[in-house]
Parts: sequence; C-alpha cells; structure tokens
Amino acid sequence: MFATKNLSPQQLSLYTAAILTIPITLGYYVMHPNWWVSLIVFVIVFLGSFLLIKFTLERFIYRKIKLIYKFIYQTKASKREETYYKYILPQKSIDEVREDVEKWASQQKEEIEILRSNEAYRKEFLQNLAHEFKTPIFAIQGYVDTLLDGAMENPAVRKRFLENTARNVDRLVTLASDLDEITKLESGEQPLSKAPFVIQDLIKEIYDSLFIKTAAKNIRTSIKKGCDQPVTVYADKEKIKQVIINIVSNSTKYGKEKGHIVASIYKTDGQHVLIEISDDGIGIAEEHLPRIFERFYRTDRGRSRDVGGTGLGLAICKHIIEAHGQTIHVRSKPDIGTTIGFTLDVK
Repeated sequence: MFATKNLSPQQLSLYTAAILTIPITLGYYVMHPNWWVSLIVFVIVFLGSFLLIKFTLERFIYRKIKLIYKFIYQTKASKREETYYKYILPQKSIDEVREDVEKWASQQKEEIEILRSNEAYRKEFLQNLAHEFKTPIFAIQGYVDTLLDGAMENPAVRKRFLENTARNVDRLVTLASDLDEITKLESGEQPLSKAPFVIQDLIKEIYDSLFIKTAAKNIRTSIKKGCDQPVTVYADKEKIKQVIINIVSNSTKYGKEKGHIVASIYKTDGQHVLIEISDDGIGIAEEHLPRIFERFYRTDRGRSRDVGGTGLGLAICKHIIEAHGQTIHVRSKPDIGTTIGFTLDVK
C-alpha cells in the first residue's frame, strides 16, 4: 500500500489532488465521451485542487508548524532563517517535523537534568564552603572571647589561646588562597610557564621536602624500579610540583604506619608520559571515587578535618592538570591503597 506519512506538503497536495481529479474526470467522460474535453477538465480540476490543498496546508497547518519552530529555538528569525521557514520547512514531512520536535524535547530534558544537577552541586558547595569557614571563625571567636573575659591574665593560657587563634587564622588564609587559585585556574587568569624538566628529579625533590611528614609515620618513599630512567616533560614545573605535593601529602595523611609511597613514570604514546603516585593506605570506597576531585568533597568528613587540609587540594590538582590540556584519574580500594595518576606532554 502507498505510504503517505512521509510525504512533503507538495507531494501530499499532488497525491490528494490526483485522488480527487481522477474519479471526477472519469465520471465526466462517462457522461460526455469526449477525451479532449475530459483532458481539459482533468487539468483544470487537478491544478485547482492542487493549489487549493497546498494553500490550505501551508496557510493553516505549516504556518502553525513554523510558529512551533520559532518557539522551540526561541530566537528572532534572521533573513536566512526566514528563507528556511518559507521555502525549506514546507518541504519537510510531518514525520520529519515530529522528529525535530522530539529531538528538541530530548535536548530540553537533558538541559533540565543538567540544571538540576548543577543546582544540587551549587547548594552542596555553598553548604561546604560555609562550614569550612565557620569552623575556624567560631574557634577564633571562642579564643578571643575567653581571653577578653579574663584568661589574658594567665600567661600560659594566653599563649596557648593565641597560638590556636593563629593556627585558625592560617587555616582561613590558606582556604581563601586555595579558592582564589582555583578561580584563577578556571578563568585562565593564571598563565602557565611551561619549560622542559626531568620529572624524576622533581619527585625526588618533593620526597625530600616532605621527609619530616613521611618519617613521622615511618613511610618509605621511592620511584618504582624500572621507572628511574630520566624522562623530560614539558609543563609548568611549579604547578606540577604543587600537584605532586598535594598527592604525596594525601598519601601521607591517609597512609598506614610503616607504609610505602611509590611513584611510577611511563611513556605512553611517544608524546605523553603517565605519572602515578601510589600508596598502601586506607583507600577510598568505590562510591566516592567519581567525586574526590570536587571542591570540599570529603569521603569521611570528621576524619578528614582531623588530619587538616582545606578539602581543595585534589580540586586544585585537577584544574592544574586540565589547564595543561591533560587528564587526571584515581584508582583505589579500601584497605589496599590509592593510585592517582596524570598525564603530561613529553619534551
């Protein structure tokens, strides 16, 4: 059977006009068997039917469809779009129009889901931000109020409270500094100063600078055997130093006594190098892995806050690596350990 659902308005007009004209012409021929006159009747009826049906479709149906197109794209039509609406759109079948509307509806649904997700993330971020600032502020307020209420007269108490106040002020300064750095990295206000350097030398330098922290927990630091051959990368050395310091510091915080932190360096495709820092610490549960690079996200809020940090370290790492046009990832398992890796360009 002849399918009409995918016909354009012109084709549908022709098809309908033919259906109307053929029986009328045949009827006229039966009553007046003159094929010349019948041919003229056929042409007149066919053209009249075609033009009337086409005009009706475009005037009353596709005019409404044009309004739908203007609505779903929510823009004032340019001359090019007006040409499209006038000459190209009428060529579309009803099914093609339906597909366009369904596609638009699907896009709208996706956008709504993204907006909802972003709104939930924004609320959580603001709550976390408020909490991170409130903790040191309330502590400072408590110490200052106690000192003003008379504790200042006791030298030992005064010194201890002022030291605690200073620590909380430092925490606030660090928090504000980290937030400012993330903002600059996101907006591109912090240009990268790329230069070639040997990644193994930088890792050894960081191990030495964090020796006091790692030694306090008897944690060994090393470069994996077979990965000690010098590899030159092309990146912002100070920024990459910050990334590795953050990762090694986290491995130290959540590492076990007499544990091990090891760095691995692999050349991947001749243009990139993969750097991975692994530990054998407490690990991270699978449900937390997709979110550990978010600002202030903590897998265990109480424990994380006890060991210090602003909760922005890994977020800064992510922004620095992405500013280099590279990727960062994490693999982890509770009680087994964690591996955080990122790629850099090879020089």
